[in-house]
Amino acid sequence: MTLSETLIENALLAEYHYELRPVERGYANRTLYINLNDFTIREKPVSQQMKDLFTGGRGFALKLLWDAVTPQTRWNDPENELVIANGPICGITAYPGSGKATVVGLSPLTDNVMDSNVGGYFAPFLKFSGFDALEIQGKAQEDVIIYIDGDTGLVTITRNSLPEVDAHEIGKVLTERIGGDERGKRGISVLSTGQAAEHVRIALINSTWYDVRRKEVRMKQAGRGGLGRVFRDKKIKAIVVRFTDMGGDLNGVADMALIRKAGQRINKEIAELDDKQNQMRKVGTANIVEIMDHFDLLPTHNFRYGSHPETYKIDSKVWKEAFTQGLPDGCWLGCTLSCSHGVDHFPLKTGPYAGQCVLVDGPEYENAAGLGANIGNFDAQKVLELNFYCDTYGVDTISFANCVAFAMECYEEGILNKERTGGLELNFGNGTAALELLHQMARGEGFGVIVGQGVRYMKEYFAREFGADPAFLHDIGMEIKGLEISEYMTKESIAQQGGYGLATKGPQHDEAWLIFMDQVHNLLPTFKDKAEALHYFPMWRTWFSLHGLCKLPWNDITPENNKNTKEPAKVEEHVENYTWIHQGVTGIPTTTETLLAQSERVYNFQKVFALRMGRVGRQHDVPPYRAMGPVTKVEYESRQERYDKQLRELVGIDPVGLSTEEKMAHLRKYREEQYRKMQDAVYERRGWDENGIPKVEKLKALGMDLPELVEVVEQARKKLSQQP
Repeated sequence: MTLSETLIENALLAEYHYELRPVERGYANRTLYINLNDFTIREKPVSQQMKDLFTGGRGFALKLLWDAVTPQTRWNDPENELVIANGPICGITAYPGSGKATVVGLSPLTDNVMDSNVGGYFAPFLKFSGFDALEIQGKAQEDVIIYIDGDTGLVTITRNSLPEVDAHEIGKVLTERIGGDERGKRGISVLSTGQAAEHVRIALINSTWYDVRRKEVRMKQAGRGGLGRVFRDKKIKAIVVRFTDMGGDLNGVADMALIRKAGQRINKEIAELDDKQNQMRKVGTANIVEIMDHFDLLPTHNFRYGSHPETYKIDSKVWKEAFTQGLPDGCWLGCTLSCSHGVDHFPLKTGPYAGQCVLVDGPEYENAAGLGANIGNFDAQKVLELNFYCDTYGVDTISFANCVAFAMECYEEGILNKERTGGLELNFGNGTAALELLHQMARGEGFGVIVGQGVRYMKEYFAREFGADPAFLHDIGMEIKGLEISEYMTKESIAQQGGYGLATKGPQHDEAWLIFMDQVHNLLPTFKDKAEALHYFPMWRTWFSLHGLCKLPWNDITPENNKNTKEPAKVEEHVENYTWIHQGVTGIPTTTETLLAQSERVYNFQKVFALRMGRVGRQHDVPPYRAMGPVTKVEYESRQERYDKQLRELVGIDPVGLSTEEKMAHLRKYREEQYRKMQDAVYERRGWDENGIPKVEKLKALGMDLPELVEVVEQARKKLSQQP
């Protein structure tokens, strides 16, 4: 079926014809605005100032959202937007990991600005179709499908006619219907979510691409912050982009030789070293499950513990055997790291697709750790089934795992019982019950809907409805700013506690992953060292989202001599690669400092944005105590030798004769004070005041002292000064 026939079938609501223009030095130089209230479709130009201050990708998306909302806007208001952006380097095929989109909007979990990145082909196809970002505002009255046809220069909004309700079917049907033959299918990418996104706040957005070797439509996920809930609240069934005229240089780059120079260097390293290092091409990020377990970093039973004797049942050897080997598994063209693994022909045992064999994307490390150890489930079959249903129903696996783990601990502590859970026995390890919670989320019924509102919601609900102790719930509820913490145990790494607590959107490791530097290798012994790391790494990792890049090629494969360099964690040779590809694309002379300045401008802008939306004060940057130390007696006693030693050597207290509760109180006081000192050091290094508010002189130094930003900063300080 042709695209025009599809539009007629689906009942056209609006259309917009635009001029096809080539990308110039990484930029399409315009964005696409759609308002679903009245089906407005129009272009917006990208100014030089926008490029200079916001660079692209996440920066563009944040700026467009800033202009669209007010401090009073909430996530489910029509004024809230979904913005999907690419970035100037996005779409090159000579360097691995260049196909990322960043999705931005106000989050139903945090009620603040959220960004989430996703692979697949959508971001490059959007750019090559003519747009640096897609901005969607308003709410439709009925389900709609948005088409962007980059082959002909046509944007349409149509009524939905698809009976399918879940992402794996929506993506498949639209790819086949619009793509047609094999070549056509390769030129289709679909954004969608699933039926659970109608009912829960922990919902994700899937992004597809057509796997020509498997002859299957595959998906990656923009998982964090519940933006899939916003997607469905706006009555979007799917967003489809078509671009079939792929070639070697569609980015209009300034110096292809410089890009190829960087690409040849890293591709040689991947070919020669990946099998000796992390085996990303064989097992992907799941390679670290047993490593995390070995170093007591694998979250187990709602982050109570960091290891478990049954971890071998869900470690990398299990996934390597399950993954189809020998296939290049990149989620964008030219990615030789090929870490996007899947389990083919997986037989489902529960839910609406029971008896079918499906393709499961992953599991990634986060899924294996969260859907496995953190809920006490060491059944690989159930990990995979949970993984599949989370994706197709549109549920973020990280948030789901933490929500279920929290509910399970509340069940074991007597806060919940079978009457309150609708008959479910939510003991740790009950993977069958976890699956039932997930199916309930999709159906919009039962206790699963409560769990699907997030940990922060459950804390308030359990205290109000069941009389639970709010302080205890806060201590064990693994969320910060309303976002569930990604799956790494941080009790013995104050730097990683800061990496989570001080992350602007909420605790996601794409800002800073410092556990090995801090805990394992002891490379950050002082608060100054930790503060420097918590400045550099979030700024550097922000840079990937400005340009449409995956961070994995930066440090999941490293040069052979990297361990002998001055600062191995920075992987300076690969940083040099990024200066080459940035200069090669844009033609702008580039240094490491150039790249970091781009990030620092946007990072501080996002911080001011969060202040504008009401998140003012250092209390928002503090993790729950479970992330810092043992909350319960059983936790302390499981590592008693370690904690007693710390009391003697660090706190200066002899634990002999003290009760476990007394020892826990002394340890807690010490650890919370250490966190406050680290927090102070980071604020100072970032150029923020003691309450985490960027100083005006810092904004001025970055060229970000725009009147509207300065006004927000001054209002935030005034608000704090008026508090008792």
